[in-house]
Amino acid sequence: MTVVIKKGLDKKEFEKILDSFRKNKKSQGVNTSKHCGTIKLSKDPLIIQKEMRDEWE
Repeated sequence: MTVVIKKGLDKKEFEKILDSFRKNKKSQGVNTSKHCGTIKLSKDPLIIQKEMRDEWE
């Protein structure tokens, strides 16, 4: 959605356009909080990462 704000627009009209834009704006992204703390690792993540990188050699 594109909003064009012309020079000389009243503050009331600007607020009206801004409010309508906020209402129409859809949330984008993923709620990652539901996955927080669900992975149990036996090793330090940096050690795992280094081991995975060394597999390519």
